[in-house]
Amino acid sequence: MPAVQLLIRGKVQGVFFRASAKDVADEIGIRGWVKNTEEGDVEILASGSHDQLQKFIEWCKIGPRRAIVTNVEVTNVDEQNFKSFDVIRKY
Repeated sequence: MPAVQLLIRGKVQGVFFRASAKDVADEIGIRGWVKNTEEGDVEILASGSHDQLQKFIEWCKIGPRRAIVTNVEVTNVDEQNFKSFDVIRKY
């Protein structure tokens, strides 16, 4: 499956971004992981079909209700095979 690495910047920590991203990923069928970075951003490695990834990236540009997303960097990466979408709780 195609995969992308996302770096989401803005007010994205302390607004349930990771939990909301997991809910959306599970709903769309995305697999991979999400974590906070030490710099205050959110990093995601997501795998899915092209259409699934596009839907997920569009959601990430908005995020949950309390988030203020200022930038989303999208980098194509080698194909990945994940079994689920996980929230990583450590940096």
